[in-house]
Amino acid sequence: MIYPSSLHPGDKIAIVSPAGKVNPEQVEKARQLLESEKFVVQIFPHAFDEFHQFAGTDQVRVADMQQALDDAEVKAILFSRGGYGSLRTLMKLDWSGFDRHPKWLIGFSDITVFHSCLSVKGVASIHGVMPAFFFEYGKRTDSLDRLLDILRGNLLNYKVLPNYLNLPGNCRGELVGGNLSLLYSLRGTSLDLIFDGKILFIEDISEFDYHIDRMMLNLKFGGVLSRLAGIIVGYFTETKIPGSPFGKNAYEIIREAVEDLNIPVVFGFPAGHENPNYPLLMGGEITMNVDHESVEIKQTFLSNEDR
Repeated sequence: MIYPSSLHPGDKIAIVSPAGKVNPEQVEKARQLLESEKFVVQIFPHAFDEFHQFAGTDQVRVADMQQALDDAEVKAILFSRGGYGSLRTLMKLDWSGFDRHPKWLIGFSDITVFHSCLSVKGVASIHGVMPAFFFEYGKRTDSLDRLLDILRGNLLNYKVLPNYLNLPGNCRGELVGGNLSLLYSLRGTSLDLIFDGKILFIEDISEFDYHIDRMMLNLKFGGVLSRLAGIIVGYFTETKIPGSPFGKNAYEIIREAVEDLNIPVVFGFPAGHENPNYPLLMGGEITMNVDHESVEIKQTFLSNEDR
């Protein structure tokens, strides 16, 4: 696994919009905050463009992303938001410049397609907050500070409250995953993940309960779940109930799909479409220790320059 270099004062962060149209005010506030942390921040030319639901046409989104990938001075790319459109952008990119100068890619939700791409390429990335999650009630979030810790090369260890649905056990493995709907949509493509011995993180928003069941059954009968070392379940936010109730909530649906695997499973990890939204090092090796009284997740990270 390749780890991009840790960030230092004066390093350059690019803000790019590869998917949905954005709130410029949120992005400007994020820029100001990052500059107060002594980073050089460049909002790319078409970040505030609008084309229907997208942040500009496919062509301009690709142009900005390509420029950021190719710029050797850019040490991290912060995506302005998710929404929809990342795959349309990613399919037209040339990664040769990035391969010469790997950098951190940061985001979540629709950005899962970039995490999957980098997982296949063997490069670590960060499932972490984007500008809309930098502030809450006018104050900077703890989730942002934890993201900055990762970027600066610090180790993050999590102790989270137990959930009655947790399945106990211990495991160690590479962390993969992201938004469940995106992972489901990438099945059978070149961005489909290699799951053997991995720890899978999943989260989602605004899905019907029966659709969550459909996606989990796909992973189960597709042989994905049986190959995992462990599972971390984040937020399943604003799940929807159709005219006929399904009979189980999102966590209960997932528990039913995984309870016979004999691996540790954590429910309610604080990551996804809510605050706190703690960063996770995708592609990084972590250990999980789960029992009915406690949950500990340790992320081990060293930049290549420190190895």
